[in-house]
Amino acid sequence: MLRQSQTSRRVAAVAVSLVLAGGAAACGPKDAADRSGAATGAAGGAPQKGGTLTVLNSEPQSDFDPARLYTSGGGNVPSLVFRTLTTRNREDGAAGTKVVPDLATDTGRPNADATEWTYTLKDGLTYEDGTPITTADIKYGIERSFAAELSGGAPYLRDWLVGGESYEGPYKDGGKGLDSILVPDAKTIVFKLRKPEGEFPFVATQTQFAPVPKAKDTGVKYEEHPVSSGPYKVVKNENDGEHLTLERNEKWDPKTDEERKAYPDRIDVRSGLDAAVINQRLSTSSGADAAAITTDTNLGPAELAQIGDSADKNELASRVGTGHFGYVNYLAFNPKVAPFDNPKVRQAISYAINRTSVVNAAGGSALAEPATTFLPEQKAFGHTPYDHFPAGKAGDPAKAKELLKEAGFPDGLSITLTHSTAQNRQTSPEVATAVQQALAAAGITVKLEGLENNAFNEKRWDAKNTPGFFLSRWGADWPSGGPFLAPIFDGRQIVTNGTNYNHAQLNDPAVNAEIDEIAKLTDLAEAGKRWGALDKKIGEQALDVPLFHPVYKRLVGKDVKNVVISDWTGVLDISQVSVK
Repeated sequence: MLRQSQTSRRVAAVAVSLVLAGGAAACGPKDAADRSGAATGAAGGAPQKGGTLTVLNSEPQSDFDPARLYTSGGGNVPSLVFRTLTTRNREDGAAGTKVVPDLATDTGRPNADATEWTYTLKDGLTYEDGTPITTADIKYGIERSFAAELSGGAPYLRDWLVGGESYEGPYKDGGKGLDSILVPDAKTIVFKLRKPEGEFPFVATQTQFAPVPKAKDTGVKYEEHPVSSGPYKVVKNENDGEHLTLERNEKWDPKTDEERKAYPDRIDVRSGLDAAVINQRLSTSSGADAAAITTDTNLGPAELAQIGDSADKNELASRVGTGHFGYVNYLAFNPKVAPFDNPKVRQAISYAINRTSVVNAAGGSALAEPATTFLPEQKAFGHTPYDHFPAGKAGDPAKAKELLKEAGFPDGLSITLTHSTAQNRQTSPEVATAVQQALAAAGITVKLEGLENNAFNEKRWDAKNTPGFFLSRWGADWPSGGPFLAPIFDGRQIVTNGTNYNHAQLNDPAVNAEIDEIAKLTDLAEAGKRWGALDKKIGEQALDVPLFHPVYKRLVGKDVKNVVISDWTGVLDISQVSVK
């Protein structure tokens, strides 16, 4: 979040891809009924225990080690095996953005300046073999996440813990461990931080906080059979998560776990499938597919149209869940590149954008909603409505031309827009073309520069070679304005020789100071108001043009019920699903 080290700058970019794989979404219907829709009652009747839940995915659940996983709120499938100090509230909509206790008795007790956090474990916690879970196991689990061979997880603790920036993990420390993690007894754990972090309870939901018994640690092979602290245990892990089988952990005590329902007896995760095949199988719902879901495959415009045209559209529509995740797609400016160093040029482009055409390019209003703020339209993020450059639904080319004339371009100008060639309807050619056409009406000629996705990401995050104008997107590691605004606009996070997310290379002392002040707050409601105000203030500089928040639609099998979709992850919560 704040002042990340150079090696940590993957944070939200990696999180975006992993959260999407877990089912991210943003800004869809606002009421709880619409969020989980009739999908909640697709099979009818009260949820019951038993049966096998099948998960059909495109991407494998790879690196199934709590140290290596990068999740939001503990992830979906991972949270069935790995319990953490805190977790997300497993409820629909906005209620699901709250952090709640998991292994701990509360969400953490900070000292006066939030540089120290203390947790106490609940009674009766055991692993799958019946041995007790201790705070020493949690300390060890965190420490092993610092080992180079187990890298890949969220990097916050490397930056936040005292001494974390130089720690190399338990395999190299000679048994010393991190002095900034104290375990005065088997049920108490204390974290000492380098700076105030009022949102530490959110980070404590990451799988790095899952307990790992040192005697059972097998290093890089631990992912093959990690020791479960949750309601399910791993009985099969083939081809690095391509086929993952979970069965009930009989030693899990539901009395210690208010969040996970764990209805199915068995969960069969199969990956490497084509998205069209997944959606077809879920639609048909024959055999085992009747009790199937997906955690990474969305319905596209064509599939939604087919559902709408189907004779069985009412039944199919009742099985479509809508998700909401903190996420924004935007146009990014690099003010160090002319003519984007001129604020009036940036303002002109802001006025010229036709958000209706952009939304259509993103899949239509069912899959995208127009945005004028950088922060998502959810209270948890501190969303504060603003539109500094009101252009209506179709843009204001006349106002754009006026500003271009004031900027010294009375005859218009020619610029280049860099985008990805990946067919993702976010940073892809369809959206780039919609931008190109809108700007043409304002006298701005746009040349499109399409790059293969890896090359595109490398270029847009390279401070020395950042394009002047490009499509971009951002998602949060947890529902707060902090992981949205700090990586993008904190000047101390600018990296000149590595991955840099501060595309505008903004280094405003006032912005940096406000980020630090908000980080001290443990009152998350008050912090939210401050994040929203900061977003509005930064927005005045026209350093980006918010375009839309994606909306994700997921289909479930006809025998699936108890669909819960929170605004934290935006995806059906697998811990709540019933198939009988």
